[in-house]
Amino acid sequence: MSVDASLKAWLTLSLIRGLGGEGARRLLKEFGSPEAVFAASLSTLKSVVKAEVATEIGKGIADEAVAATLAWLEDKNNHIVTLADSDYPQALLNISDPPLLLYVKGRLDLLNRPALAIVGSRSATPQGINNAEAFAKSLSASGLCIISGLAHGIDAAAHRGALRGQGNNQGSSIAVVGTGLDKVYPAANRDLAHALAQQGALISEFPLATPPLAANFPRRNRLISGMSVGCLVVEASLQSGSLITARLALEQGRDVFAIPGSIHAPQSKGCHKLLKQGAKLVESAQDVLEELGGRFVAIASTDNSGHAAPAVQTAALFEHLGYDPVDIDTLSAHSSLTVSQLSAMLLELELSGQVCVLPGGLYQRIN
Repeated sequence: MSVDASLKAWLTLSLIRGLGGEGARRLLKEFGSPEAVFAASLSTLKSVVKAEVATEIGKGIADEAVAATLAWLEDKNNHIVTLADSDYPQALLNISDPPLLLYVKGRLDLLNRPALAIVGSRSATPQGINNAEAFAKSLSASGLCIISGLAHGIDAAAHRGALRGQGNNQGSSIAVVGTGLDKVYPAANRDLAHALAQQGALISEFPLATPPLAANFPRRNRLISGMSVGCLVVEASLQSGSLITARLALEQGRDVFAIPGSIHAPQSKGCHKLLKQGAKLVESAQDVLEELGGRFVAIASTDNSGHAAPAVQTAALFEHLGYDPVDIDTLSAHSSLTVSQLSAMLLELELSGQVCVLPGGLYQRIN
């Protein structure tokens, strides 16, 4: 993304004190862009957000805060993607509270690859570590990007396995972190973080210099599950944060998988609880792939160049796909998308419950 006035406006909006994601989305819906938000009168802003927040918007923020981020972006491996960008993860557009923007270090192309979350205990057993690495390596080699949280234990093992399993530009791994991307937490995973920055990606919704605050980690969990087609829990105690990720995955309509363990092991009790609640028991990476079927392929819908279909293409499709039935040739003529592109995108939307297929090859938006 080029550093321009638009990006500065997005950054400034994201840093306004007291303005959460819901308020920011209301402002964007009302005014259309961050630039228009800052051009609005105080009285108009107060009709959309609280008076104190409107006042903060009117004041803006110190230039130094934006300048530090722009300096960070001088590294070609560092990026920011906003809700308006084609690189923004499409899967996050379907969750209830997508972040206004994401800080990214590493490969932007991974943000819209088919992905699976692998999470689990920080105090993992040797068997759990081995399982996480083996599952991640095999699933990464099968084309899935493995997403986790860079924590000790299962998270780190999943990242390591996924980096070893990538091949032919498929797979790899993304770490979603609860700090600013100018920090590595935990520090013991610094080498792993550097490897992810080169072969995979690290992402965060939190501004640079954000420390590892306890409240940030449950928030980042919704992104781990939200970017994925499913969530595999390898080991988890009953108090594990991994159960939060699994719950969020269910709320977001994702599949939840769990690996069973000994009935005597505390690290297995969380997985067994999930299995009792309907999670899918898996014993091999192939079990996960069979459960997912063709769904993860559909999410990686590609254009003729082999790149993941960007959010802008989906937006273009929805401009012409309403609640009245329409055939694919008409959609192609009106949207400037090819029939091949539309077929892949419509399959994805059908699987996610946003589109239904009617007799006669007609499509209709239902969500």
